[in-house]
Amino acid sequence: QMQLVESGGGLVQAGDSLRLSCAVVGHRNSDYAMGWFRQAPGKEREFVGGIGWSAGTQKYADDMKGRCTISRDNTNNTGTLQMNSLKPEDTADYYCAVDPIHRPDTVGVEAAWRYVYWGQGIQVTVSS
Repeated sequence: QMQLVESGGGLVQAGDSLRLSCAVVGHRNSDYAMGWFRQAPGKEREFVGGIGWSAGTQKYADDMKGRCTISRDNTNNTGTLQMNSLKPEDTADYYCAVDPIHRPDTVGVEAAWRYVYWGQGIQVTVSS
């Protein structure tokens, strides 16, 4: 059974950077797509960014383009979400998710329904 363990959240000030990590436990290889989502209090969950089976396939939400980078370490089976120039509106619980099913390219990494495994979520608070 695959498990995802997130780390790196916390309280930061506006303009700061933060790196979230997602350790993939219980999976023998790195054949999966990984997505990052967030949910702020009182709001629906939204896509932040994702990376496909191939690290060359990456996509970011419009408000995160230029401010975040997703990477993956296939050797250690981890993924990271590097966020820069954080804003108070980035405050949310952040979730990593993994899809081990090799789907057609038409299924984008932003599709929440495709992800089979989800992390427990980690809080990010950005103060103004």
